[in-house]
Amino acid sequence: MLSRILAILLISLRSLWMHRLRSGLTMLGIVFGVASVISMLAIGEGASQQAQQQIAHLGSTNIILKTVKPPDQEVADASEQTIQEYGLRYADAERFRETIPDAQVVVPVRRKPKQVFYQSRRITAEIVGTVPWYTELAPIKVLLGRFLTPMDMHYSQAICVIDETVLDNLFKFDDPIGQDIKISGEYYRVVGVVRQLSAVSGVQDDTSMQSSAQSNGVGGAVYIALTTMKNRFGETEVQFGGSTGMSGEKVELSEITIKVSSMEHVLPTRDVLANLLERHHKKKDYQIIVPLELLRQAARTKRLFSIVLGSIAAISLLVGGIGIMNIMLATVSERTREIGIRRALGARKSDIIVQFLSETVLLTLIGGLLGMALGACIPILVTVFGKMPTVITPGAMILSFGISAGIGVTFGLYPAYQAANMDPIESLRHE
Repeated sequence: MLSRILAILLISLRSLWMHRLRSGLTMLGIVFGVASVISMLAIGEGASQQAQQQIAHLGSTNIILKTVKPPDQEVADASEQTIQEYGLRYADAERFRETIPDAQVVVPVRRKPKQVFYQSRRITAEIVGTVPWYTELAPIKVLLGRFLTPMDMHYSQAICVIDETVLDNLFKFDDPIGQDIKISGEYYRVVGVVRQLSAVSGVQDDTSMQSSAQSNGVGGAVYIALTTMKNRFGETEVQFGGSTGMSGEKVELSEITIKVSSMEHVLPTRDVLANLLERHHKKKDYQIIVPLELLRQAARTKRLFSIVLGSIAAISLLVGGIGIMNIMLATVSERTREIGIRRALGARKSDIIVQFLSETVLLTLIGGLLGMALGACIPILVTVFGKMPTVITPGAMILSFGISAGIGVTFGLYPAYQAANMDPIESLRHE
């Protein structure tokens, strides 16, 4: 049995080698089809995993509340002096802490872009007023020194913690610990450096300045105690205009992050928070972000993304399979006399079918192996030159190779049956 299989493979290889240029060109359809399936699935998997990791940085048991300026807060009369008050308040954070039993940690945050000076250097950074237990929820890592302490919070100390962006732009090669930076005419001593993590597209996490912050030229973050932020910067920003009079905004907190005891309590707690906010806020001046919902949505998007990309890539394999069937039909026509001689010497229909089917399957398998090698290289090039994360999964390799083998069988059966059903006498007469 084994010797018969080896003989069939040897005959198939010899036949393909006799027309190696045609075989090679035919094989290219399978090579590029398999490579496209693997590379597209790898790119989709990489993008999906990156999104899920970034969402996970926000915390699957966290609920993030953000201050949003309501659209109907515009001043009706430009000459009227008015102070617009909106957004989350300190009372909200205290209310959540006292009334929600599943809320393990409540972190209020205030953000404000400001000019930061050190010697002759200057940058615009995000001043983040927060609490010492901020690190329990935020995905940051202390690299040098320390983070804020309860003592800093209690006495409204003029100390700060900077991130790596501020470190690179302001201090260059200087040691930042113990140095003083100037913000709005006040000096703050640097006591620590933290590493900030990237945010999810469309969602700002607690440690990054992307989207709107970067569009305003803001780079990096400076962390100070929330009490220091309140005492030194206040809560109201007032603007004076020659013809417009006075206008201003009063915002107490930019966001509140709540850590829930377990994932099962996230969505019920979200509903309780929504009811509390709706009851105590006359206008829709807040936004509720639930990372757990984003994770589930990302998983659904990943499945859809993989199906779409895989389907698009599979079309190229289908085209390659049609090309193989076309070539094999031409091969059957060219080898009509050979088929007649083999039938006259006693070959059965099944032998003719096996012969031509083995050539087709061998062609697709070789093309599939080459396509797998090329498909493994393309994601690496995309990662290196395109700076995009890619992940090659074993499932993608097995799927693409299985599809190529299936195409060989599917598109090889018809030409093989055509060859087997030829009349032996008419085949012998063929010139």
